[in-house]
Amino acid sequence: MTPSGSRSANLAREFVAGVRGMLLDFFENGAAVSQKPDNTPVTEADIAIESRIREQLHSAFPDDAFYGEETGRRDGNNRRLWLLDPIDGTKSFVRGHGFFSTQLALMESAQLVLGVSMAPVFDELYWAEKGVGAWCGTQRLRVSATPDLARAHLSVGNLTSLAGSSRWQRFGQLLMRVDRHRGYGDFFHYHLLASGKLDVVVESDVNILDIAALTVIVREAGGKVTDLSGQAIGLDTRSIVASNGLLHDAVLESVT
Repeated sequence: MTPSGSRSANLAREFVAGVRGMLLDFFENGAAVSQKPDNTPVTEADIAIESRIREQLHSAFPDDAFYGEETGRRDGNNRRLWLLDPIDGTKSFVRGHGFFSTQLALMESAQLVLGVSMAPVFDELYWAEKGVGAWCGTQRLRVSATPDLARAHLSVGNLTSLAGSSRWQRFGQLLMRVDRHRGYGDFFHYHLLASGKLDVVVESDVNILDIAALTVIVREAGGKVTDLSGQAIGLDTRSIVASNGLLHDAVLESVT
């Protein structure tokens, strides 16, 4: 049986689940694409999804602050800050493959406490709330019990800055120590990690909107999440190591 969670959790799931049909319609029928000043793509779907969820959040929680990928920061009661990436994986979306998702998280007093990750093509909605656990439908999510790197499955995402740093050679040595490594990327490897099908995720080029919801999901599934230096995840985080917890220190020692 799935716990209902708090009002915030229930509405967050409702709002995110409610855009699945809209996202699939844009994905299947096409969405106009333009370039942002940083030369990354944005589509009419990104803008429409963010506008809809932002309005719903404002209606339900008018005093809360909001930080969206496309519309930026709206101040409010900054003790509660909603973080939304309407399409995490816009480049995948534009290229016509399904590795994209909608990510919504809640931060209270600078602590991530709630996360929803919806992958429309995969028909997956993962969610977690602090103290409630991590869930996909009625399935309670739990990370693996893999105890050592020699048996670990590791996935990588964006690695550009890591590849250009002094850590790159050490990271290569880490890859030689694990049993299997792949690059599933975006939301997908975090879903695999939270459900015990993968043991470690490493990325060096992220922003908080990419990983906020997924951080809560992995933690509530029993895992551990920090940046590459072992620091806690926060608004300024730019890298991530997510693991089943048992392997976390070994991974950090390998890349620092």
